[in-house]
Amino acid sequence: MKREHRQLWQTWHKAAQIFTPYGLVLMTSLSPAAAQDIRGMEVCTAEKQMERRTACLQANVEFLQQALLKLARDTQEKSAAVDRDLAAARAEIAALKSAMEKLNSDLKQMKAKAEPETKK
Repeated sequence: MKREHRQLWQTWHKAAQIFTPYGLVLMTSLSPAAAQDIRGMEVCTAEKQMERRTACLQANVEFLQQALLKLARDTQEKSAAVDRDLAAARAEIAALKSAMEKLNSDLKQMKAKAEPETKK
């Protein structure tokens, strides 16, 4: 019996040596410091009754859906504002290009008028 116990212990010891680094990585990745609390979320694992736990989970799902809808609306509003700003900038660029072309043509006309006078 002692021999079987010793072999079992050696097997467990070898397994522990192999899996300890993986266990440490797993424990650090699941540590509470890495978790992020979401304001408005409830901890449903504390509930013992299945009905209450289900209701808690449903409340969490509804909260998350509302948060997603709010974020989607905010993102859509920001995108619309950026689109308006872009359209205004494009219109301003077009106006500046047309003004530049007009100034260039006026400059050419002035140069053309000035050339004959200097040749005389």
